[in-house]
Amino acid sequence: MEEKQRTYEIRTGCDRGLCRAAVGRQDRQLNTYDWLADVPGNAETTDLVEVQFKHTRKGYYHNVNNLPLKKGDIVAVEASPGHDIGVVTLTGRLVNLQIKKANIKSADDIKRIYRLARQVDMDKYREAKAREHETMIESREIAKKLGLDMKIGDVEYQGDGQKAIFYYIADERVDFRQLIKDLASAFHVRIEMKQIGARQEAGRIGGTGPCGRELCCATWMKNFVSVNTGSARYQDISLNPQKLAGMCAKLKCCLNYEVDNYMEAGKKLPNRETVLQTLDADYYYFKADILAGLVTYSTDKRIAVNLETITAERAKEIIEMNKHGKKPEDLQPDEEKMKRQQENQPVDLLAGDDIHRFDKAKKKKKKKAQKQKNEKKDESAKE
Repeated sequence: MEEKQRTYEIRTGCDRGLCRAAVGRQDRQLNTYDWLADVPGNAETTDLVEVQFKHTRKGYYHNVNNLPLKKGDIVAVEASPGHDIGVVTLTGRLVNLQIKKANIKSADDIKRIYRLARQVDMDKYREAKAREHETMIESREIAKKLGLDMKIGDVEYQGDGQKAIFYYIADERVDFRQLIKDLASAFHVRIEMKQIGARQEAGRIGGTGPCGRELCCATWMKNFVSVNTGSARYQDISLNPQKLAGMCAKLKCCLNYEVDNYMEAGKKLPNRETVLQTLDADYYYFKADILAGLVTYSTDKRIAVNLETITAERAKEIIEMNKHGKKPEDLQPDEEKMKRQQENQPVDLLAGDDIHRFDKAKKKKKKKAQKQKNEKKDESAKE
């Protein structure tokens, strides 16, 4: 293992920080997969570097001092006022693409990297971070006393402790001029107020979704697309607010993930309003398995009666027959078609096996062992 590690360090020049996992998962939210990490000369193509701070805040900086930066290095960067401390999350060509994605057009928004963080910088940084939770609790009390209809969800101190960002949620516009004065006098730092939505707050706090995985907004999702109940309707999902809502109490972002597939598959299904006529009865649309292409019909409009499940192709065949004034005997296809479908289906090799076959073998072994014990007892009794 040690030889492999040395070989890796020689090949990639990566021997410190979190850069050993340049292409893997990092202990930071919104980690970018650096698929150019092993390309020779990738880091020298540009002096731009992506730096991440607390939770989901990222910034882009010029490496003006030509520092040999690697992914995972802790650096001191330019801020106004003073400096901030962050972690390098990306270097090389991909940073240019990230800047385009972030829609940064002004060169003034890109500041400089001063140096790799020293021990003095880290001591100040830890001291500032230790004050964040206490500051958040106290700032909520100040806002409550002023009667402001807002919630301060998080506080982030700058690395040198000269500035604090207060993230808040509010349904309506808030006049927080007096709040800023009170916060500045209470904490003796420069105050910046930043409004975020419920989805952004969930991304900052993090958590586990009903799927059992980390929240998308806390791991990889950076831009939020509007979600409406139409996405649930296309997928035939029950419009239950409790099931459709995520940790942020808004509609789940994942409702949009498979909508396109469902819409494409839904085009192959017959119209819901179309009634299928047979010699026996009329059948009304009841439900559908969209991805499987199966439609269930009922002889009653409102309740499930004499349910019949057929393929979308079979339903369209019957609709065409009805248009020409013909009615089939039944919704199900003819026996010959059924035989062909069964022949084309894969054979289940275990279908004919007895589920208790293993139990029978155990019983035989027990009987044999019991028989041997009885024979031994009879031999000992004779002696």
